[in-house]
This record gives sequence, C-alpha cells and structure tokens, in this order.
Amino acid sequence: MSKFPENFLWGGATSAAQIEGGRCLDGKGLCHLDYVYFRGPKTPCNFMLKKDYEKAKAEEAILNFPNRRGIDFFHHYKEDIALLAEMGFRSFRMSVSWTRLFPTGLEETPDPEGVQFYHNVFKELHKYGIEPLVTMIHYELPIIFVEKYDGWVSPEVIPHCYRYLKFLIDEYKDEVKYWLTFNEINMVTAVPWLGGGIILDRHGEFEMPKDFRPFGPLPPEMADRWENASHQALHHQFIASAMIVKYAHETAPQCLIGNMFNLHHLYPETPSPEDALRAHQETEFNMFFCDVMAGGSYPKWILSYYRKNNINIKWYDGYEEILTNGKVDFISLSYYLSSIVTADPKRQERIGSFIRTLHNPYLETSDFGWQIDPTALRISLNELRDRFHLPIYIVENGIGAFEEPDSEGKIHDDYRIAYLRSHINCIADAIQDGVDVIGYTPWGCIDLVSCSLVSMSKRYGFVYVDADDFGNGTYDRSRKDSFYWYKKVIASNGEDLD
Repeated sequence: MSKFPENFLWGGATSAAQIEGGRCLDGKGLCHLDYVYFRGPKTPCNFMLKKDYEKAKAEEAILNFPNRRGIDFFHHYKEDIALLAEMGFRSFRMSVSWTRLFPTGLEETPDPEGVQFYHNVFKELHKYGIEPLVTMIHYELPIIFVEKYDGWVSPEVIPHCYRYLKFLIDEYKDEVKYWLTFNEINMVTAVPWLGGGIILDRHGEFEMPKDFRPFGPLPPEMADRWENASHQALHHQFIASAMIVKYAHETAPQCLIGNMFNLHHLYPETPSPEDALRAHQETEFNMFFCDVMAGGSYPKWILSYYRKNNINIKWYDGYEEILTNGKVDFISLSYYLSSIVTADPKRQERIGSFIRTLHNPYLETSDFGWQIDPTALRISLNELRDRFHLPIYIVENGIGAFEEPDSEGKIHDDYRIAYLRSHINCIADAIQDGVDVIGYTPWGCIDLVSCSLVSMSKRYGFVYVDADDFGNGTYDRSRKDSFYWYKKVIASNGEDLD
C-alpha cells in the first residue's frame, strides 16, 4: 500500500517569466524582471540598485535579458505539455503573466490575444488530465509601477492588481481549481527588488558600500530603507491577496486558494540558549507570513518587532477585517535547503535572509552552495501541521546544476534523482506522521531561466532545453535520466524510487 494518498498531485513547477518568452508578441508588455540582465553564470542578479536599473534602461539594445526569451514556451507549449503528460503529471504549476493580459498594468480591459493564450494552455493541460496549479503573481510587476511609484511600497498598486486578479478568477474559474496568490511572498523582505520591485537606493542620500553583500550587514541608512520599504510592500501584498481570496470564496467556491512562502528551516549553531533563541526568533519570522495569510492577522510579536526596529507601517484602511476575511484554503511552500544561525553579533546574518554563509558539517552541499537536508523538510511539515491544521502543497523543491549532454546527447543526472528520492522519502514519512500533503511539484521540471542567476546554466529540469545563457541553441527538448525515473515514481504513486 502506497504511503501517498491515491489522488496525490504529482507534477512539476515553472513560472511565466522564466519560460514563456514571446515578450512583444500579442501585445505583451514588460515587467520588472525583464530588466534584470545577465552578469555571469555564477553572479546573482536579482538585487537591483539605481545604477543597475539606469544601465538596463540606457543599454537595453545591447544587454542580455534572458527572461525576455525564457525557453519559448509561448511557441512550444503543446510539445512541452505532451512531455509532462508522458511523465504522467497530474499537476502542472505555472503562472500567468500580468503583462501578457494587461500590458502596462493600467488597462481597464485585458488584451484578448493574451486571454486566449492561457485558455489554450489550460485546454491542452486538461486534454491530458493534468490539473493546472496557477500562481497569480510569480514576482512579476508591470514596469510602470516601478517607475511611476516605488513598486509594491505604494498602495496605488493595489487597485490595479485587484482588477487583474479579479479578472483571472472571473475568466478562468472553470478551468483552474487550484490557485496561489503571490509566489514566495516572504522574499520581498529578503530580496526587495525581486519580490517587490523596490530599488533600494532610489530614495535617500546614502551610498551603497563597495563591498555590498545582499545577505550581509548593511549600513544603518540602507537597513532603515530596506526594512521599512520591504515590510510596507509586504503589507500591500497581504492586502491584495486577502481581497482576492475573499472574492474567490464568494464567486467561485469550487476554487481553492493557497498562499506560497519560501520555507527555510533553521538550526542553532550550538546548543547554547542564545543560539537556540536566535533560531526560534528567525523561525517565527519565517512562519509569520503564513500566520497572516492562513490565520488572518498579524501576530503580536511581529508588531513588537516593528516597534523595536523603527519599522513604520502605513496601515491600509480596514486591513484587520480584510485579512480576517481573506484566509487561504491551504499552505503551499518552496523548500530547497536548511541553514544554521548564531547569536554571535559579529557573525550574525540578517533576520529573514535566504542564503546563509555558516556551514553545517553534517550536510552535503550542492554545486551552488546550498546544503541538502531532506530531514528538515519532514520536521517543518510537522511544524506546519501543528500550527495551521491545513492541507500542504509542496510546490517547489529541487537541485540546480551545470549540465551538458554527453557524446550521445544524454544527460545522466543521478545527483538529481538522489536529491529528489531523499526528499520524497521524507515527504512520505511526514504523511505517515499525519501531515496532509496533497501534492508535490519539483521546480523547473523543464529547464528554464534561473531566478537567482538569470541564466540557463543552472538547470533543474527532467527535460533538457538546448539553449545557452545568450539565447544560442536549437531550443530542442530532450529527456534526461531523471525524466524516466520520475515517470516511474508517478506511475507507482511514490512506491518505486529505485
């Protein structure tokens, strides 16, 4: 008897910004991710400073913007969905591009060709019995809201966003059952440009330090801007999410709406009480995003944190009632790694940071420095069960690697199989612990443009796409070894992991 429920939603995950391409076709506009340019195969790109944005605008004709190409899913979607069906997918996580429907974000009515494109994609998925899991906003923000306002820091974004979200429910409610509002909503506090369209040094007279590290210590002026702007943007995203959840519950009760956050399990570096307290505090910070979206209110401790750190939120009118009436139906999460934290002020990293530098000697490390820890996923799933008592959908998990076909055109990705096998085993154990896990969609099931590096070099997929960081290649698709392995996993409902 399988450890997984009979109707378990096996599948894979992508995002529009990283796969679609077709940036100017059918009237599609540009979002803030379209201005992130390639800076090297191992150079993080998603921290946008004023000089970077000015460079992107001034040199738009010559810089390399991989997100604008994606993997050309726009033209390959039938072929790609057929490959997912061959693996036996029961669920496909994708996102809808705001600017394909509302090119500038300010339009009152959507572009009809963009509307039809997603109807076509959903029809193709249903042809194979694949359930779409749709992220409404996978980071994408129309560029006008960066230029005219200050990204999600401004409440002016909310009515335009709500019009877009309301349209999604009205138009596609009979084709899509499972929805997520914001992808990894906590990343706006970790990476303000990526999650909120916020240029950190856009306002103020402070200068960025020459040795600036996105996850390291910050000068006081920048720390103040970072904290205030990112948490204000987060507040507005909470509001937009709750508003559309309430609307969907009232008008499309057949739809289920989830939140989505980046789960980051944290261990204390030592058994010292101070390290244990620090790990607890940071875990509470990671969980508070779900507290608001699933519990319907801000926990008292985060309000105290705001006061202590001079974070001044301009509360949206009636926000308490909006949050109470807009609680999500299930929890969804991405999980890639665990980290350790210390109370030592000389080595402490910012609360809410995603990538940590302290090394856990008990864990293996990927080529990109991410420590591999499937047991932490089981621990966290149990914690989420006890805290929220809601179904849980694991909508991202996986390992990125540099990959090139061998002389026979094959990719033997045993490391990916080993990574996923260990995590699937721990998910099975969590289900036996009593956790209601309803689905699993590993990230980048077809190779796509990496979010952190904005490159094709870092690959996650079961399917290889012949394209490089500069857009060269045939864009042909081919099956990796993990393709056949995952097909067997799905066919056995998680029993055959050999």
